[in-house]
Amino acid sequence: MISAMLPFSTEILIIGAGPAGLAAALAAASRAQSITIIDENQASGGQIWRGGPKQWRDQRAHYIWRQLASHYNVRIVYGVRIVAASDSHEFLLETTEGAQKIKWEKLIICTGARELLLPFPGWTLPGVTGAGGLQALIKGGMPVEGKRVVIAGSGPLLLAVAETVKRAGGEVISIAENKGSMVLVRFFMALMRSHRGKLMQALQLFWTLKGIRYRHAATVIKAHGDHRLRSISLLHKDKQVELDCDLLACGFGLLPNLEIANLLGCNVKDGKVLIDDKQACSRQNIWAAGEACGIGGVDKALTEGHIAGLSASGQSVEENDLWHRAEARQFAGLLSSSFAPDEGLRSLCKPDTLVCRCEDVKAKQLAEHTDWRTAKLMTRVGMGACQGRICGAACQFLYAWDAPGMRQPVFPTKTSTLAAMCAASYEEEIR
Repeated sequence: MISAMLPFSTEILIIGAGPAGLAAALAAASRAQSITIIDENQASGGQIWRGGPKQWRDQRAHYIWRQLASHYNVRIVYGVRIVAASDSHEFLLETTEGAQKIKWEKLIICTGARELLLPFPGWTLPGVTGAGGLQALIKGGMPVEGKRVVIAGSGPLLLAVAETVKRAGGEVISIAENKGSMVLVRFFMALMRSHRGKLMQALQLFWTLKGIRYRHAATVIKAHGDHRLRSISLLHKDKQVELDCDLLACGFGLLPNLEIANLLGCNVKDGKVLIDDKQACSRQNIWAAGEACGIGGVDKALTEGHIAGLSASGQSVEENDLWHRAEARQFAGLLSSSFAPDEGLRSLCKPDTLVCRCEDVKAKQLAEHTDWRTAKLMTRVGMGACQGRICGAACQFLYAWDAPGMRQPVFPTKTSTLAAMCAASYEEEIR
């Protein structure tokens, strides 16, 4: 199933080997002649099941993996990044073997999500990461044993990250949830009414984390240090608290990765790919599933991936599948309404705070401009290695600017790959 070689063409191409992508592949495997899953990471699982089968604790992941192993028409290729669309059904890719192309008949977009990182004084210090970023680093082998860790931001992810830190031997000094008690009470009441399974998961996490100080209505206002993080200032219910720590993981939710959907001209609205009841996008022969269609967690990713795989392979979707998807989407809506970033978080970013880490652009430089394009031309914001994926989202939140535009190459790439892309364009012109 795992392959180092990319085929020249495939019936179904799946972008992303996370829960949605793996579920889509399994659903389509009995009907499709060939299925190719590509992922830029070196192991399956995405951000939710990161690290491959040896790291997985969710039995659903192991079940899907075992089932996929019996289908010889499915291959997974790692270390693959999409650079450009050569034509309507062909991608130019950067792989460990160099630039390659792949043609596809049908496409399933399972590109997942990234963290929303909001600038505050000291957020660029070594030792400060995103909440999910720290979890990914630990799963990737970064040692945290004996490290003092503060986990801050908003949402249930904070609890999961704290559990990962504790299991890895780190000392969680505090969990700082930005939302106040009333929001959290309403969230838990909603879980009790409609999502008992999720409630039990949350209670189990709280039990695992017993003894760790959980602060609500708490926000990190500054990180202190010289060449690395030394301590943080925390505003907790109008009182400032100072905490010494070695690591700070701070995240305010997730953002769907929409680069590929935008590249292919699929309709996108309200920060997610628009799909129909069968997970089909606005463009023919393209489906999408998981976080690209809205943040919702592993249950939503699995059921949407399953439906997308059935649809792409010409199979019918059962009523039970639709019911599970509706339940998962209801939970996704509850997450969104409960833990959306508060407008007050904009005040964390001070005039001297770096907003674009790649190009060292400060907030006071951006405040002089009225839109992303002008700011980019005048300050180079978004022109660094991340290509605006971090600072672009921050500027959307801070200044209500439109999302940064996108053009090929989609991701930063090697000059050799760019040369291959130019050669491919030239060949198209002279045909």
